[in-house]
Amino acid sequence: MARRGPQGGGAAKRDRILRAAIRIFSQKGYFNSRISEIARLAGVADGTIYLYFKNKDDLLISLFEEKMGEVVSDVRARVAEGGDALSRLRIFIGNHMDLLVREAGLIEVIQVELRQSNKFMKEYVPVKFLEYLDVLGGILDAGKLEGIFRPDLNVTLARRAIFGALDEISLAYVLSRKRKYDPAEAADEIYRIFAVGLRGQAPTMGGKP
Repeated sequence: MARRGPQGGGAAKRDRILRAAIRIFSQKGYFNSRISEIARLAGVADGTIYLYFKNKDDLLISLFEEKMGEVVSDVRARVAEGGDALSRLRIFIGNHMDLLVREAGLIEVIQVELRQSNKFMKEYVPVKFLEYLDVLGGILDAGKLEGIFRPDLNVTLARRAIFGALDEISLAYVLSRKRKYDPAEAADEIYRIFAVGLRGQAPTMGGKP
């Protein structure tokens, strides 16, 4: 998605608007939020927002695209510090769950509010999300080459399954008022579940190996 805005800069102002949008969307919900509230929190005039974003949908999608891009860059750097594929998988899973605490407002917007945007769900190609999955897929591919993961591992299905587990637990965490589990403990459990399945022989759905 092309970035909009006046010539000559405005990056800091744009970032201020995005951060304000995260706070307002997470506090009031996407549909109940107003551009004027975001503008007030960002310290800009209402009309200034339209120099950078076409409408509220565009603001929401841009928020996802840019902040998800930061998440992808960060997790790539963290994963690169790992050793073998299992170590890198643990880092990826741990980082994903830690985002629930580190970027609470952003994660709430992504997990809840973003899914209420028809434009996002039907029209937008989530490039940065696919890059995020590619980081996970790269770990799984490397694990096969290293002889750590099963040679018959279907990486496409496995990365979706791992992300699906992380996404479901994250959504449950965001929606739960009592916060029934600790993200770090959840990360450890998810890692253990998948580490076993990625390495060992598992029975088929029919019960035979």
